[in-house]
Order: sequence, then C-alpha cells, then structure tokens
Amino acid sequence: MFRGILERHGINMLEIGTVIDGKYKILNEIGHGGMSTVYLAINEKANKPWAVKEVRKDGIRDFEVVRQSLMVETDMLKKLSHKGLPSIIDVIDEEDNFLIVMDYIEGTTLREVLREKGVQPQQQVVEWAKQLCDVLRYLHGRKPPIIYRDMKPSNIMLRSDGSVVLIDFGTAREFKEHNIADTTCLGTQGYAAPEQFGGQGQTDGRTDIYSLGATMYHLLTGHNPSEPPYEMYPITTWDSSLSTGLERIIIKCTQRNPKDRFQTADELYYALEHFRDYDISAMAKYKRHMAVFMSSMVLSGALLLTAFCTGHMAAGKLAGQYDYIMGVAQKSSDKQTSAEYYMQAIEMDCTKADAYQALAELFADDGKFSDDEEQLLIQLNISTERYLAEFAHGNKTGYADFCYRIGTLYWFCYEHEESRQLNAVKWFESALEYYENNPERAMEEKQSRLYTEIGTFYKKVMLAHVEGNDSGMYREYWENLMELKRMNDDEPDREMITLRLYEEIAGRITEYARYLLEEGITQSEMEKVLGEISDDMDKMESYSGSAIKTEISKIRVLLENASDMIESST
Repeated sequence: MFRGILERHGINMLEIGTVIDGKYKILNEIGHGGMSTVYLAINEKANKPWAVKEVRKDGIRDFEVVRQSLMVETDMLKKLSHKGLPSIIDVIDEEDNFLIVMDYIEGTTLREVLREKGVQPQQQVVEWAKQLCDVLRYLHGRKPPIIYRDMKPSNIMLRSDGSVVLIDFGTAREFKEHNIADTTCLGTQGYAAPEQFGGQGQTDGRTDIYSLGATMYHLLTGHNPSEPPYEMYPITTWDSSLSTGLERIIIKCTQRNPKDRFQTADELYYALEHFRDYDISAMAKYKRHMAVFMSSMVLSGALLLTAFCTGHMAAGKLAGQYDYIMGVAQKSSDKQTSAEYYMQAIEMDCTKADAYQALAELFADDGKFSDDEEQLLIQLNISTERYLAEFAHGNKTGYADFCYRIGTLYWFCYEHEESRQLNAVKWFESALEYYENNPERAMEEKQSRLYTEIGTFYKKVMLAHVEGNDSGMYREYWENLMELKRMNDDEPDREMITLRLYEEIAGRITEYARYLLEEGITQSEMEKVLGEISDDMDKMESYSGSAIKTEISKIRVLLENASDMIESST
C-alpha cells in the first residue's frame, strides 16, 4: 500500500512531513484520543487542507475487529452529505494502522470552548443541541440507519459562524435489525449509553440521544461525566438558575433503559424547542402540590397560632406540636402532604430522628424511589441545609441511620437504574463517617462499607474494561457482594430490598460470569448462590402478595439467564 510511513517514538505516530499515498503531506498534529491521532495534512497539487485520522494498534483490544469495522463503515460514510458532517475522502489500510482522510473543519472543538470559557449559556447549548439533532435525524434516516456512538464535546467542532459539525466517525456503525447485541465495546465512558458496553442490547438511534444528553450536561455544568465520580446529577444541583425543563430533558435523554429515553431525534428536537414549557409544567405541578399542602395546613396552622399566643411556645408545648404534626403526617393518605408535614416537623426540631426516618420510610413504601420523591430530598438538602448540619452535630446516630436508609433507597429503589449505585455511595460514605466507633451500629457500619466498596467498583470497572486493565478486580467485588448477601440472610431487610439484592446478584453473574471464572470463582460457587436465591424465593412466594410475586417472577428469568451464561462461559 505505502511504505515508510511510521516511525515509532514510544507509541505509533505519523512523522511530520510524511507524504501519504503520494498525495497527503502531514503538517502537524491537531488532536488525539484514546484510540487515534488526528493530523492536518495538505494536498500540495490541489493546495487543499485535509484532516487525517490515524487509528493505532497500540493499546486497543481486538484491533483487527476495530480495523475491519472501520473499513466497512468508512466506505458507508463516504456516501453521506450534510452540512453538519465532514466528507470522508479516502481510507488507507496498513498492517498496523488505519488512516481516514476527511474534510478539515476550521474552528475549535466544544471541549476547547469549555476549557477556555467554562460552562456555556443554556440558550446557546440548546441551539447547538438542536443542530446536532438535525445531524442525528439525517444519520438515523439513512437506509439502514447510521448510529454515531461517540458524541462528546471533543468530537463536535464549532465553526466561526456558530454552526457545529460532528467529527470523528471511528465508532459509527450501521444498525442491523436482527443483531441482538453489539460485539465490540466502543465509545467514551460517561457519554456512552449502557448498551455500548456489551451484553445489554444493540445500539440504535436512542444510543446517540443518550450521549447528546450527556454532552449537554457537560456543557451546562462543566462537570465531565467521563471523569470521577462518573455520574450525572440534576443540572440544577450545580446551578439553581438553570432551567428545570432542560434538566428534565437531559434526565430523559440519559435513562439507562433506551425505552425511557426520547425515541427519536425529532422528539428531542421538539422538546428542546419548547424546553421552557417544561418549566411551566413543573411550576404548575408545584403550585398544585402547594395548594393541597396549604389547605391541609389550615387547621394545624390555627392550632399553632393559638399555642404561640397563649403559651409562647414553651418547650413542652413545642414537643406536643411536633408530635401532633407527626401524627397528622402519618394519617394522611397523600404522600406529598405527608412529606410536607414531615419537613415542617424537621424545621421545628432538627435534631429528632423521627421525622427524617419517617420521610425515608415514606419514600420506600412502594419500593420505588421516584423523581418527585428525589426532588423532596433535594429540597431538604438545599432549603434546610442548616437543619441537616445540626442534625448531624446533635444526633450522630440518627443522622447516620437516615443516610444509611437513603443510601439503600437509591441503591435498590431509584427509578433511574443507571445511577442507582453511584448516587447511593455518597450517602453510605456519610453514614460511615458517623457510624465509626459506634458498637451499636456495627452491622450498619459494615454494610455501609460494603456498599461503598461495591459502588466504587461499579464506577471504575467500566472504564477499566474498555482500557483493558480490569483484570484482578472481580474477585474482591464478588466477595463483597456475597458478604452483603450473608448479612442479609442473617438479618433480612424488607422483602422488596432482599429481592432487589437477588436481582442484582443474578444480573451481575450474567454480566461478569466469564471474568469471575477467570479470577477463580468456580461454576459450582455461582450455581450454589443461584440455588439459594431460588429456594428463598420459593418460601417468600408461599405467603407474599401479588407485588412480591411479580418481582419474584422477574428474578426467576434472571436466574435462568445467569445459569445459561455460567454454562456458556465454562
């Protein structure tokens, strides 16, 4: 094909001044990533600049798979024509490297914009996102659809006229209707959807919607989702002036289950055009909740006023009002109203654990920790932060117990599965800080430590797997998970929590069976655990209601999948 291209200087790199294929002279390096380096080149005969992307063998698992995939997909991309896409002109295959020649786009990446100017105005981010939706609409409308799979600020070029161009198609692929899963883990952790990392379904157009949501998150908050702690909080956590409507859009984009995201780029484009309407809807909903709350507070408000006037809120009467408000909260059939009463009780006495624990139990009642319930928790964190601080100072054990219960809520019940464990870890870490040296809470302290270590594993393993350095991580993870199961066996938590633990064990065996076997966890060990879970669920099923039985039926399917995966991995 061509010779004398490469000089090795520690890693594979093209040498400046090299002429490729007799046409493209390498001028300088203009960018690089984990798999590739991009150079500015010029066709001296035509006096036209080009960008040359070099995909290197060094450091890439299954390079041959990647190279063959790129050959097919770049031929496909040569046929594309859109103002938001560079044209691919040439593909040059060499034994160790793969070179793609494409349009040179003059401008700067959004990564550089972030680095130089910081977070971007939300209206500007919305406009860029709408342009990118138009690009995705074009790609997904091809026959067959083309899935980009690596959207992030460093792959989006901003031209001087304010338009954006999606560059770097090293991970793009055609959608194949009958493929049940992708075979290669490509993409950037943090921006990449869960299905890009194998065993969780095939990537499709909704995969790109996930990464566009993650990109908007980074541009608006300045927090890179591909860096520790590898999680995305609601954007108003970082800046309360940001639109709650835009926050809801980003949360919907980045759901773990593709069915819960926007289903098409058109849907997302429409939502972005009307993101302020989402704010209005949120305010209307909040006003309705407040109307219910205020009407239900009339009686207790009158009683409180009487107490103030006649008794000047003596300590005994204050305690009586606390108990009264707690009683009203417990009797209410409306969760929002109960939660508001509990929060008023917290304001009356911020060191008593009763209202905090009752609030956590209210959230856990139906086995699902929803967005609306999380908003109440965020409200508690933000609007009454001084009370939480005083709670921690004045009642260390009560505060630790509250943190522990919120941690388990996130871990097992949070409706956004992709961030369950990541959100939970910070609560368990807070619990650990206050459980330390408390012999009465030794079990809770140990469980908090296990949850923290397992959650940290989940943060690290995906990136480690992509980079090929995950070896040795799985045995310790398995031992921690089994210790958590043993502790729950000895002193079972509520049935739904136990079942969610079983669900996690079965799901992770399915996902990690091959790696567990490689690190010495035997087939019989894993099958024994699955058998114990099945036996325990048999007992539960004999006396439980319909909700528990439905959960058990779902887990039995997972147990079968786990057994099949163990068998196929041996």
